[in-house]
Amino acid sequence: MNKVLDNIEEVLVCVCLVVMTGLTFVNVIARYVFSASLSFSEEITTYLFVLLSLLGSAIAAKRGAHLGLTIITDRVGPKMGRILGVVSMAFATAFSAIICYFGFFMALNQFNKGQLTAGTQLPEWIFGAFVPVGALFVTIRFGQNLVRLLTGKDIEHEDVVAEALENAEEADQIQGREE
Repeated sequence: MNKVLDNIEEVLVCVCLVVMTGLTFVNVIARYVFSASLSFSEEITTYLFVLLSLLGSAIAAKRGAHLGLTIITDRVGPKMGRILGVVSMAFATAFSAIICYFGFFMALNQFNKGQLTAGTQLPEWIFGAFVPVGALFVTIRFGQNLVRLLTGKDIEHEDVVAEALENAEEADQIQGREE
């Protein structure tokens, strides 16, 4: 199940990023070379950014890479730290589930009213559905973390900044040896 979610998240993120980059690039070229703008590009890019942000949040939750303030958990024991982690994950799961819930009804309302987007004249609910879909992924990932904590397991934490600094130091050392 996790592998399937991983693949779906990563493919959707890549597709969003490629389409956003491509549309923006084409729009810039159209503006400066042909003095004409693609009216729909900003609209689609904005909607895809919403989906990309939510999927990025889900991936960060999976990797334990969300920013956190550890001033309290650093000052308490491991048992209390775990309790605070459970409370934190419960709130995060509930919050993302609420976004998913209300996002669903927002998209349903857009569908029922037959709203169309301004630039593409496509049904608004198609893009509105990005909110509950993305929030569902976030809810699943926070829920998985909550279950891990409740079953006595730790959440894997990925320190992206520390890894980037280590990689930069290694690259500097390699470059220093080459000179």
